[in-house]
Amino acid sequence: MARVGLGTGRDPAFDRIAGIVERLVDAPVAVVTVLSADRQHLPGLVGLPEPVASEREMPLTHSFSRHVVETGESIVVPDVRADPLLRDNLAIRDLGVIAFAGVPLTDSDGLVLGTLAVMDREPREWTKSEIILLNELGEVCSSELRLRIAREIADEARRAAESAHGQLALLGEMTEALAATMDLDESLHRLGGMVAGRLADWCFITLADQSGAIRHVSAAHHDPARAEIADRLAELARAAKLDVRSLIRSVRGTGRPVRRDEADAVLLRDRLSTAHLAGLADQLGFGSYLIVPISSPVTFRVLGAVLLVNGPGRPPFTDAEQSTAAEVGRRAGMAVDNTLVFGRQRHVAEVLQHSMLPELPDVDGVDLHGRYLPAQDGASVGGDWYDAFAQPDGSLMLAVGDVSGHDIEAAATMGQVRNLVRGDAYGRDDAPGPLLAQLDRALHGLHVPAAATAVLARLRREGDDYLVAFANAGHPPPVLLRPDGEVDIWWEEPEPLLGLVPRDQRVTHHRRIAPGSTLLLYTDGLVEHPARLIDDGISRVRSVLLGNAGLPADELCARLIDAVPRRADDIAFLVVSVS
Repeated sequence: MARVGLGTGRDPAFDRIAGIVERLVDAPVAVVTVLSADRQHLPGLVGLPEPVASEREMPLTHSFSRHVVETGESIVVPDVRADPLLRDNLAIRDLGVIAFAGVPLTDSDGLVLGTLAVMDREPREWTKSEIILLNELGEVCSSELRLRIAREIADEARRAAESAHGQLALLGEMTEALAATMDLDESLHRLGGMVAGRLADWCFITLADQSGAIRHVSAAHHDPARAEIADRLAELARAAKLDVRSLIRSVRGTGRPVRRDEADAVLLRDRLSTAHLAGLADQLGFGSYLIVPISSPVTFRVLGAVLLVNGPGRPPFTDAEQSTAAEVGRRAGMAVDNTLVFGRQRHVAEVLQHSMLPELPDVDGVDLHGRYLPAQDGASVGGDWYDAFAQPDGSLMLAVGDVSGHDIEAAATMGQVRNLVRGDAYGRDDAPGPLLAQLDRALHGLHVPAAATAVLARLRREGDDYLVAFANAGHPPPVLLRPDGEVDIWWEEPEPLLGLVPRDQRVTHHRRIAPGSTLLLYTDGLVEHPARLIDDGISRVRSVLLGNAGLPADELCARLIDAVPRRADDIAFLVVSVS
């Protein structure tokens, strides 16, 4: 019936044709029939009693038309009781049919779909003109059926195109969403939220580590009213009250999807064993399900599974949806692999980064505190660093810098730059400007692939005060918290980054600071924000420091970190308090 674009009830167009036949042939019963494998459907009829008149269908035991469909030929019988082929039909007894004449209705390929038929409740010799009329109107019916079929094919093609477009859009959006974060739990939560409602009514995602222990469970439903139930299902799994390993086992053997077109909570219990599951499945809606593996594209190992579920009111999964779901699993596997690789690289980079951060010296009258924090938003550990070392003459060298890049190479290059600063500056009384100029020449001469910003400063005691000499190579300005609680920003004419075009000379700037002051040197991660000017970030730092001259350095460090709205970049800073 779906193929010919008909419902299961009356059809006004075919009812009109049946009415025309009934009047022109002067027969008490006229029907338009379409046959399925086990039923005769009656989209058009006149003259049949209830309940057939309302139900618009009958079993094939009551169908004369099935013989027309089987033979492909018209059947014209004056008295069916005397016909060997028709005399046992139950319509004789139940509907009082005695005479029958039916012509085939065909599609554009000549396949017989049903009949246009007339019946009488007494013997009748059908005239030649009546049969000609029946054939003519049968052609009208066939044309209408062919039109319905063509329209249905066009609608199916349109729906398939829309579905394909929607599924391609889903895969594209999902790829972008998974690539936007390196947090595994966040990635899979996003995946569930995108799949629920577009590929299934709700979904359940689970992931295991190499030992088989469950490392992630999440669930999502397209209906916000049922989101809490989905969360409860996930909580049961996370609390180890629900065995979800069987989901992974169900697809691990073959690596292919498992589909059940008709299912119930009992079948789901086979996959997720728990006493609470039947009630949860009923509340979430459970009619059919599809399990697809989350597979590594490199090792092809099954890492987890996605359970997609449709409620009773939604059609079962199609082959196209199964293909899309399988692609969802593959792309999820790629995201998991990328996250694991990123995690290993990040761990190596963090170890490398922290191994290169110095142990700050213990200097009389100077309290030193350094902090390094990697970015939160997926970028790897980068080239930010701080350093402090005492000179033989009693002065203290201070450095904060940032090598461009966010990877292990940037961290390794940072180590080279830091060591060059130390090796070149130690034991020399040169001002910071010439020292940075020499560092620039060394980076080029030694072919160190670095573009870096840096502030290099020398702190020495002079009488009751301290003198600070500093040079700035494209770096944010130092900030001073004075003993009276006021804050000075040491703006100077900017100079180029290190590692670009060597400069013969770099300027040294001089400041005198009083005991009780706190000097802050920092990288741009402390003050930068993608949507704001760097001046806004420096003003934020100024607000944190303002009026807090008596605050312990540890507390100042904590407040500076807490004030950063989002760590989109690495942060390194050095807090230098003098007394």
